[in-house]
Amino acid sequence: MKQLLLLSNSTMRGHSFLAWPEEHIKTFLGSEIQEILFIPYAAVHIAWAGYKKAIQKRFDEMGYAIESVYDKGDPVEKIHRADAIVVGGGNTFALLYHVYRYQLLKPIQERVAEGIPYIGWSAGSNLACPSIRTTNDMPIIEPPSMDALNLIPFQLNPHYTDFVQPDHGGESRDDRINEFLTINKDMPVVGLREGSGLIVKDEHIQLVGNNPVKIFRHGEKPLETTDVANLFPNFRIFLT
Repeated sequence: MKQLLLLSNSTMRGHSFLAWPEEHIKTFLGSEIQEILFIPYAAVHIAWAGYKKAIQKRFDEMGYAIESVYDKGDPVEKIHRADAIVVGGGNTFALLYHVYRYQLLKPIQERVAEGIPYIGWSAGSNLACPSIRTTNDMPIIEPPSMDALNLIPFQLNPHYTDFVQPDHGGESRDDRINEFLTINKDMPVVGLREGSGLIVKDEHIQLVGNNPVKIFRHGEKPLETTDVANLFPNFRIFLT
């Protein structure tokens, strides 16, 4: 059974790193998980070792040990023996590029299908989607494909905002999502505002955080809601 915690963001203005989702993370992981495998590949401005150090500090405070997939050893083997997987944010194209580079897509899919917890935020949440086509990031590097883990049957847009800057001539976030839907008519998109996330567990989906999601479907008016439990009728079938 798949167990996913997909967060829009890791940091909120005025709060420290991973402060807002800390209780959700601890509740999701529980007390039986001992060591977590961290995937740092989305980091671009900081070294992967530095990213691990920041993650390690926070997860130590929560009571969990961290190993990086980039540490010495076979990354595929690490995926196979992981108790849980955490995928950090950054650039989604860089993340997927290195997931393909180290041939980790299928091993991650297999382990999540076996039931180990998966936590992602920002780019790490994008990676859980069928593709990364609804990321906000620039394609700074080209992965072999934009096909991602396909752990959920819809797309996410983390950091979603419907704010439109006055006198700005470019497309809004809604415009960009509707462009996606024009080409991908059968694929819903969930706009995931900062300070919110989705938990997928025991064949159910629920929203965490205080902000509603915005559901986009081709040819329909976007739906803003906090009730996500029954929005995707084939969700149970997809997960089993």
